[in-house]
Amino acid sequence: MRRKGKDYGKILLALCAGVVLCALCLASGGESGYGRVGSSVAGSFRRPVVQQIQHQKQHQHQHRRVQCFADRTGVGGLTRRQSTRGMIASIPTSLLLLQKLKNPPSSIAEEISGPEASKSTKISKIFVAGATGNTGKRTLDYLKKAYPNVQVTAGVRSLEKAKKQGILDENNVKIQKFDVTDTNDAIKEAIKGADAVVCVTGFVPGNPFSMNKAAHAVDNEGTIKLIDSAKEAGVSKFVLVSSILTNGRAWGQQDRPGFKITNAFGGVLDEKLEAENYLRKSGLDFTIVRPGGLKDTEPAGTLVVTPEDKLFTGEISRDRVAQVLAEAVFDQKASNKVVEIIEDESKAETKGVAEIFVGI
Repeated sequence: MRRKGKDYGKILLALCAGVVLCALCLASGGESGYGRVGSSVAGSFRRPVVQQIQHQKQHQHQHRRVQCFADRTGVGGLTRRQSTRGMIASIPTSLLLLQKLKNPPSSIAEEISGPEASKSTKISKIFVAGATGNTGKRTLDYLKKAYPNVQVTAGVRSLEKAKKQGILDENNVKIQKFDVTDTNDAIKEAIKGADAVVCVTGFVPGNPFSMNKAAHAVDNEGTIKLIDSAKEAGVSKFVLVSSILTNGRAWGQQDRPGFKITNAFGGVLDEKLEAENYLRKSGLDFTIVRPGGLKDTEPAGTLVVTPEDKLFTGEISRDRVAQVLAEAVFDQKASNKVVEIIEDESKAETKGVAEIFVGI
């Protein structure tokens, strides 16, 4: 009987050693398996930081499991009996590790707790108002690439302009005729079925004698009509692009050159403020994004994100504004928040999409 007991101990020792070796082999094969999960989950903007976070957590997690298993198999001064009991207790844990390595999580949110896990899963249809504008088109493109399983509707005034820009009914994108100055019924019909609205509309300065009228019609009344229509249509999330210094008068910034120059175009900052305040009181889950001066260049430097009424100068790439607008739809940390954003080109980029709204 003792011989059999020793044999059973040897068998268990060999079995557990084999499990450890398999685990180590699989853990070292990150490039061909588990390690590539992060790179395929989201678009190009989210890839660097989020992938590194996942990669580091994965290796730390596996190392702890394997180290714990090794500690229980007699390495470290345990007796043979203690090590045998430890091996028996460790088999289920090791098999679980192997199962996890063979079947990696389908999304980063399943593996990483914290910022990524706060993503909303209720949004499946998004309406982008002003999708042919310089920032609106970028927002549409970002959503299309970063969230391929979400249906995105491009609200456009001109179908011809949309086609020239390459906006087509394809994959997860469809085109919808839309004008923010239209009637409430027409707007409600256009956004019907959407879970979220991203408003990237804004008046285009033209005739100096009609700029005030145009700014009021688009950035004030038009946005308010869209908010009302969103409520009636059952939309759950509303993201609005605005501008830094929109509330400049309230914190003594009305004499700043940035405020004076921007507001000279039809009093647009005052018109935007009316729409912002209306959205705050609407009862909708909202995020108001106030960017600095808009650039058509690629993102550069660090994304700076602050609470409202903090920034009075600075510039930012439209690509990065589009990223923030899109991520605000899904990130619960952006719920009912006003954020101001610029780029600091003197610093290297360190903020990933999961960190955009942290601490706001």
